[in-house]
Amino acid sequence: MEHEAFPETQEMNVTAILPEQNRYLHQVTRTPLIPVVVSEGSPKVWCKLEFLNPSGSTKDRIARHILEKAWRRRELRCGGAVAEASSGSTSIAFALACSQMGLSFTAFIPESATSERELMIRAYGGKVCRVRGTMAEVLEHARVVCEEMGWFFGRQFANRDNTEAHRLFTGPEVLSQIPGGCVDAVVSGVGTGGTLRGLYEAFVEADCGVSAHAAIPRTSELFSANAECCSLRFSAEVPGVVDGISEIYSSWSCDKLSEVEIGDGECLRLTRQLWAMGFPVGPSSGLNLAAALKVAAELGPDANVVTVFPDRMERYFSHKVFEELRA
Repeated sequence: MEHEAFPETQEMNVTAILPEQNRYLHQVTRTPLIPVVVSEGSPKVWCKLEFLNPSGSTKDRIARHILEKAWRRRELRCGGAVAEASSGSTSIAFALACSQMGLSFTAFIPESATSERELMIRAYGGKVCRVRGTMAEVLEHARVVCEEMGWFFGRQFANRDNTEAHRLFTGPEVLSQIPGGCVDAVVSGVGTGGTLRGLYEAFVEADCGVSAHAAIPRTSELFSANAECCSLRFSAEVPGVVDGISEIYSSWSCDKLSEVEIGDGECLRLTRQLWAMGFPVGPSSGLNLAAALKVAAELGPDANVVTVFPDRMERYFSHKVFEELRA
């Protein structure tokens, strides 16, 4: 994840930003890629530990890249205002990045988002606006406010800088870490679609004969509605995986793309199993691993199947995944 130091411009008020010794984002090192085997006889899956990024999720990559690109295009300057519509992790990442870059930040989140997420955003100095309705309605509300106020809008679901962050940085990291330097299959849930598409593009550019697999959580009768993402079709029990609003995913024409359906009960079960193995992850990691295990079983033991563990557990303490422990 290493980048060049964030460039200053003539428009910057350098006295208003954090001292150079406090700005660390350009020094963040790559996250580990490790082989995970959940039980004897289970396939091996290569997992990128993205929960080890500064704010605790892979969204640090896109928040920083989107803001840096906007700064270089002179769409932002020190003291400027940034906003994003997000069910949680992206807003947390933007809040942290803005605190490092001398920018103000406002998060537009669904009413149903966990309180832990709001507290984390506010802890980094961000403001939170909860919006009633689906994630699509949250997105539209944020767009209107940004236009009226003249704020920079991150547009994570449509911004190709999202995909580019993973194509330029996450993907090459994986290729430098995995034995043989090649990936046979990449698996990820679809929030914005940027992770799956960006990784796939990076692996194709490296001449890997790679296939892409979208992990899709489906509602189980074991769980009632607990709409974390206000999802319309995907299970609401797996936060961060949202159906139907990602332009990055819906506009993607890829003949090696397939969807792997996983019951949300299996997602949460595997998440708890990962905790027992010492991985402090959220439910989307259970989803990704479950789908990756299916793909790995189909491709055989010699295949390099890669997925990501997107975020950390603490933003889900009030979510259903912790229900048994709370009881």
